[in-house]
Amino acid sequence: MEIKEIKENKKQFLSLLLLADEQEDMIDRYIDRGTMFVLDDNGVKCECVVTDEGNGILEIKNIATCPEFQGNGYGKILIDFVAMKYKGRYSILQVGTGDSPLTIPFYEKCGFRRSHSIKNFFTDNYNHPIYECGIQLVDMIYLQKRL
Repeated sequence: MEIKEIKENKKQFLSLLLLADEQEDMIDRYIDRGTMFVLDDNGVKCECVVTDEGNGILEIKNIATCPEFQGNGYGKILIDFVAMKYKGRYSILQVGTGDSPLTIPFYEKCGFRRSHSIKNFFTDNYNHPIYECGIQLVDMIYLQKRL
């Protein structure tokens, strides 16, 4: 298993990026300023894009695991890698997500705690309703963990 930083042609992973953020113009808002990592275990299994949000905050803007490999720990391995890589350079690792029974428990299991929310983020910023587990995502829920 190897985790690599991708510096060029990040959009080669667009199909994987779209699993976590299903509107390409939203990905375009952060992909160039973000640092991308991919986890390769006999092929790319997971990707992550992080951005510097200022004030010691590093944000996971996108993290996705290939559907056939979900539940195998790849996402947690990548989060742990990012946390270790940036420990001492940032004080907080945060992630914003929809209020979903799939994603919130995953992040909590990785050591994140609810921090704040942005009302109507998904309805205001996406050109179509987004559903996860049959629930329409409306507010952006932020979770944070200390590095």
